[in-house]
Amino acid sequence: MIEIRGLTKTFKSQKVLDGLDLDIVAGKITIVMGPTGTGKSVLLKHVLGLLKPDSGSILVEGRDIVAMDEAELTEVRKAYGVCFQDSALFDSMTVGENVGFPFTIHTKLSREEIMREVSTLLREVGLAGIEAKMPAQLSGGMRKRVGLARALALSPKVLLFDEPTTGLDPVMTTAINTLIRQVQQKTGATSLVISHDIKGAFSLADYMALLYNGKIAFYGTPEDFRNTDDELVRQFVEGKLTGPINPIQ
Repeated sequence: MIEIRGLTKTFKSQKVLDGLDLDIVAGKITIVMGPTGTGKSVLLKHVLGLLKPDSGSILVEGRDIVAMDEAELTEVRKAYGVCFQDSALFDSMTVGENVGFPFTIHTKLSREEIMREVSTLLREVGLAGIEAKMPAQLSGGMRKRVGLARALALSPKVLLFDEPTTGLDPVMTTAINTLIRQVQQKTGATSLVISHDIKGAFSLADYMALLYNGKIAFYGTPEDFRNTDDELVRQFVEGKLTGPINPIQ
């Protein structure tokens, strides 16, 4: 679904991505992990087309988004559903308006039709009947689920998650990971998850990638990660691997 080849990005004198290669398999969940500051969020912004690399290509269904102008990127992004780390809800809008926002921008549905779609999406993430609430009235876990409902609004082919369980307690972390898996199984979407949650990754991922020093240092299934003798992977799984703290992220 997405083929990343030779991706390089430097900010000032700091090389964040250094010839990175990665395949994101269609209809599967790929989790990219790594220490803080190794470029995980920078990678996601490139896949979204929010950043342009210094060199390299990102093929989405065979089309290189690096070469696209903003109008072309806008069309590609219609196939994306994005869950940001902080949920990125509009504080001045109700939950219903937040979830309905993609329909308002990209479709010609009536208000009544949009609200029916919103109600269905909120039910799917276990939040039926909260359309009138404001984001400030929600817990962190509820905000994450509202963000997921909004990401699903236009039946995306690709779902992108930036640290979806950051700041959540263990129970809610498990609930969010379970919900992501259920959504993927129901929709068949291709999912890219940026995460540092090792335990969650082992239960959620179809494929895992370790990003270190600007490159994919290891890629495989959860079983590959469990069974490898690669010292870098062993250190990361055991919580011993550290990396630079990058203020860009």
